[in-house]
Amino acid sequence: MVKETTIGSRVFDLFLIVLLVGIALLCVLPLWYTLAVSLSDNAAASSGQVGLWPVGFNFNSYHEIMGDSKFFNSFWISIQRVVLGSSLNFVIIILMGYPLSKNAKDLPFRNVLMWILVFTMLFNGGLIPWYQTVKSLGLINNIWALVLGNSVPIFSVILVINYFRNLPKELEEAALVDGAGPWYMLVKIFIPLAVPVLATVTLFSIVYHWNEFFNGLVLMSNADHYPLQTYIQQLVVIVDANTMTAEQIQKMSELSNQTLNAAKIFIAMIPVLIIYPFLQRFFIHGITLGSVKE
Repeated sequence: MVKETTIGSRVFDLFLIVLLVGIALLCVLPLWYTLAVSLSDNAAASSGQVGLWPVGFNFNSYHEIMGDSKFFNSFWISIQRVVLGSSLNFVIIILMGYPLSKNAKDLPFRNVLMWILVFTMLFNGGLIPWYQTVKSLGLINNIWALVLGNSVPIFSVILVINYFRNLPKELEEAALVDGAGPWYMLVKIFIPLAVPVLATVTLFSIVYHWNEFFNGLVLMSNADHYPLQTYIQQLVVIVDANTMTAEQIQKMSELSNQTLNAAKIFIAMIPVLIIYPFLQRFFIHGITLGSVKE
């Protein structure tokens, strides 16, 4: 059956296309503008002359950021943090989400545990007790201090709990009749069906571990242990002219905080922009089903 299109439906379709293109431009233009600023001359960026195209095209900001071996060291530390942190988050989210998705009849004190999770999501012990705890564990200047600090993302756990609770109960009943145990059901049934929400919370973990800089600033007293975001943040904060050569001072004079900030923002976005398209197709489906209230 061929659906007849009217003038009104065509106008509405055109309106939707224009609207979606406009929304897409609103998302892309800030990224493009950031790139243009980072590639522009100091004077042009400071005076607001940069539009959608670089003015006084140059790579001075990127040379300043990437011309140091510490940059590549911090980049490697961030990669380790993302791999270790996201893997740990993935395991903990599943091992917490699956049992807590059961009823109180199947898991004693289940409701109490849920209230504890919600409480920890809303309140914390404060910065100083947190730092003292990490220090007492001997994790200062250690990659695990960056990884273990957010090893239990409560919001992601709740998303997975609600996703598991919305899966058909008949699947579990059929598996029990066939003699399947809890581990078999988790690995063979629940995890494959939960790919959308697991991809979503994994994306959350990757973005968090890649973009977070404060933990590195507080827990790493040695700059050699800084993750990328902390390194870039410190690049324009700590500038000691007394220790700089004449060539370095001249190079810094060609830069501005605006161009440096644009360059560091764009560099920080690249890994996420590469990873996001592969997980985007799961994003809305995982969030929608995982956010249903109990």
